[in-house]
Amino acid sequence: MRILGIETSCDETAAAVVEEVDDPARPWVVRSSVVASQVEIHREWGGVVPELASRQHLRDICGVVERAMGDAAVTAKDLGAIGVTQGPGLVGSLLVGVSFAKALAASWNLPLVPVHHLAGHIESLCLQHGPLPLPAMVLVVSGGHTSLYDVRSPGEYRAIGRTRDDAAGEAYDKVAKLIGLGYPGGPVIDRIAKAGDDRAIQFPVARMTHPDRNEPLKKGQWDFSFSGLKTAVLRHVRAQGEGWSPGPQELADLCASFQRSVVEALIGKTFAAARWYGARSVGIAGGVSANSRLRADAEAAGKRAGLPVFVPSLALSTDNAAMIAAAGLRRFHAGVRAGEDLNAEASLALTP
Repeated sequence: MRILGIETSCDETAAAVVEEVDDPARPWVVRSSVVASQVEIHREWGGVVPELASRQHLRDICGVVERAMGDAAVTAKDLGAIGVTQGPGLVGSLLVGVSFAKALAASWNLPLVPVHHLAGHIESLCLQHGPLPLPAMVLVVSGGHTSLYDVRSPGEYRAIGRTRDDAAGEAYDKVAKLIGLGYPGGPVIDRIAKAGDDRAIQFPVARMTHPDRNEPLKKGQWDFSFSGLKTAVLRHVRAQGEGWSPGPQELADLCASFQRSVVEALIGKTFAAARWYGARSVGIAGGVSANSRLRADAEAAGKRAGLPVFVPSLALSTDNAAMIAAAGLRRFHAGVRAGEDLNAEASLALTP
């Protein structure tokens, strides 16, 4: 079976065709994946402007879907369903994808499958590596989300932790803007940090509570917080005096120290939760999973813990439609279908 996936939750217009094949080790194959990025449009504003994003989706979506179909060498009669991101995300952006997918499904007489954006990120791991050893502890970390999921069986995701304020990727963007590195902040901070001393500045690592196997599980034990770290960076910059302009090494040290604090919080919480819940594997997905320090530290932590660590390819880390198609296949086989009344939901919850 082949499914067309459509993703427009934020500032990437994406479409992909994924095929289900008879291979238990790798049941899904990406036949095409097309992404039209809006980074250059939003860079001058220092972040995503929702109105501009939705207007650009309108301009791009026809061409992106046509290109994905062409690259996969398929027509409507070769598809078994259409999967589309229903939420969460920017409501104007989501509406473009949902409306387009509904129109296609109706005109092509195909089933329409609504997909949760974060389920797509989780399924990007299976799309890349095949079925994970379960139960798995999966960290979804991006510009808008930082959440931990206990995955006990395929397609069932139980949220056990979330960020209480800024998402990790959002913290990267805000710190980059603060020190004049522009948008998006994650890639540039990661690049500059490679030349820095990550212990040069002792930024804090937020810990909401401390897990103790001899005590009952505490509410919020697996939550994250990055607003305090962001404030610590702001105070450090202000302490240098008005008009401060860091030299290359000073800037690299700041980036490396900030990145160490973010990654330590993410890795520490994820592997502590994996131990608590008896996970057999750890997954890290979402845009921030492309971060080189996070990947390296996760691999090292996995070796220490004796747990395999799975991350998607760089192409599947950031928002894409292949992951939406994969999650759509999962839901299609679970009997999930959407009617003509399907609507975008900006704050859609990911329920078990």
